[in-house]
Amino acid sequence: MKPVITAFMRAFRDLGDRRVIAIILLPVLASLVIWLVIILWFWQSWVMVLGDAIGSTQWARWLRDWGAQWLVNGMGALALIALMIPALLVTNVVIAEIFALPALVKLVSARDYPMLERRHGGTMVGGTINACAGITIFLLVFVLTLPLWLLGPVGLIAGALNSAYLAQRLFRYDALSEHAGAGEYDALVKRTRGRLFLLGLTLSPLNYVPFVNLFVPVLGALAYTHFCLRELANLREAEARGLDAP
Repeated sequence: MKPVITAFMRAFRDLGDRRVIAIILLPVLASLVIWLVIILWFWQSWVMVLGDAIGSTQWARWLRDWGAQWLVNGMGALALIALMIPALLVTNVVIAEIFALPALVKLVSARDYPMLERRHGGTMVGGTINACAGITIFLLVFVLTLPLWLLGPVGLIAGALNSAYLAQRLFRYDALSEHAGAGEYDALVKRTRGRLFLLGLTLSPLNYVPFVNLFVPVLGALAYTHFCLRELANLREAEARGLDAP
């Protein structure tokens, strides 16, 4: 637990760095612009499609029988908003991963881990495959767990677990791709899988805070960079002493 808290606190510390502030703005502004354009262009047609689909369900007929036609009329807009939340999250995370994370890894490693050897075990192809697999699983789980949102807190918990999975799946690879060898990456993920997920789970509640959630991907990128590089250094130190890494 201590390495997770340490990584989290160092990530918050780095948010005060002028260079980090500049990096933060890129994924936030880019994702906002992308989805603002999409909303302005497709909002009406998408609301109608979703409204028609929901209006034909047994659940909608049950609401009409109870005199809640007004709720059925608004379900298209509500459904679209619900679908846009993970879409915005994924867009923000992907932009942070592609454009912000390399700069953050360079900044953090130069300042906090200057002696850590770069073994370049990651590849662009590997990163692309990892990202596509992670996003696909995230979206499938989101769709399958949509009914849980009707149960209130159960939906929030499912969403937090799902976003934690996405964060650790995407950020761990790119945080380590430059410094870790291929074998080191596999060993490190195996040893720290639970802590990697716990770090993502620590970040997940912030996704439900308006405005703050726009900055969560960059905070996550910083936290995973600190955590992964520290664990990689520990792994090499343990191997050099002929001990098992903690």
